[in-house]
Amino acid sequence: MRQTRPITITGGRLVLADGVRDGSIRLVDGRIAALGDVAAQDGDQVLQARGQLVAPGLIDLGVFAVDKPAFHFGGITRAALMPDQRPPLDLPSRVNYIAKSGKPDLWVHPLAAATQGLEGDKLAELALMREAGARGVATGRRWIADSGVMLRLLRYAAMLDLVVVTHAEDAGLTGEAVATAGEMATRMGLASSPAEAEALAIARDLALAEMAGARLHIRQVTTRAGLALVRAAKARGLAVTISVTPAHIHLSDLAIGDFRSFARLSPPLRPEGDRQSVLEAIADRTIDVIASGHDPRGPEDKRLPFADAAAGMAGAEVLLATTLGLVRDGVIDLARAFALLAGNPARLLGVEAGQLREGHEADIALIDPDRPWIVDTDKMAASAGNTPFDGQPMQGRVEALWKGGMRVGA
Repeated sequence: MRQTRPITITGGRLVLADGVRDGSIRLVDGRIAALGDVAAQDGDQVLQARGQLVAPGLIDLGVFAVDKPAFHFGGITRAALMPDQRPPLDLPSRVNYIAKSGKPDLWVHPLAAATQGLEGDKLAELALMREAGARGVATGRRWIADSGVMLRLLRYAAMLDLVVVTHAEDAGLTGEAVATAGEMATRMGLASSPAEAEALAIARDLALAEMAGARLHIRQVTTRAGLALVRAAKARGLAVTISVTPAHIHLSDLAIGDFRSFARLSPPLRPEGDRQSVLEAIADRTIDVIASGHDPRGPEDKRLPFADAAAGMAGAEVLLATTLGLVRDGVIDLARAFALLAGNPARLLGVEAGQLREGHEADIALIDPDRPWIVDTDKMAASAGNTPFDGQPMQGRVEALWKGGMRVGA
């Protein structure tokens, strides 16, 4: 399917890389043909934005499942899929299948498994998987403990110009922990690990990435110490980027106080001081990406005692609204919000999307930033409703979505 008729969206507030301005946008043959002071041409389908935001479709970096209804609800037109699938994405044939699986209404960008079976010892065939459509390589849910393996991975990825996406928790310290060491974990009697497990993993991976000259992306940097290490690394010119999810922006470990398994996450929720450090890192641009970490889990994984429940949350539907909340709170502006949600992920993956720019893919979201709604786990579009935001009021909804100039979603 391809766009057959040009579309002109008028009367919108265009979210551009350098700010927001009133204007129109014209979509032709799946691409952005013009924007700004644009007039519709004969034969165009003309749509009135009526002052709503016209923004790039979101690019969700590091999801664990392809969940189109949830992605379209949240304004997501592209998603980078983690290799933790069944079977893992450690062969070119599997990567190629995933790369084609979502089209035409969602583009899935596979992240190749760093090691065979994601077991952390033998490197997978990264070059062949890149040819098959991999846009990066990832260690999966776990950290690669063997520093020699990690260095070889980073050198191989640098040679191929692939970004390495890593999980930052030293497994020797985390073990079977389900919470961050501190008052909440002690009071609840939960197995816990020190927050320093994150900083130790980050320090090693930064050192190895510097040795290899590789591009490193660290998923889920959530502690003051970890963020300080990344901030210092960026200051000395390392090619490191990091992301965080809405849960670690808006929730602290107080959210696990009633043993809510929907708040059982990896990494675990942190104390309030670390959460405030995350907000500071978003404001000062230490954090590059806000991603949903979308990981829908059914009752067989979540309706269990807290310590037995699987980690993960269905995050795609709240990604946009929670980030717009940062705009309303004065932490960031709209341009920065969509850089975190779309522009920066696009650059990491090397795709012509993520910004409203002539010639880019016509992945467009029409957004009412003021529309209120309530998160209801029983009514979510996701394949499972495991969200720690259940019952919370949100503000901001996607009113219409286009992928390559084609209307998608409900």
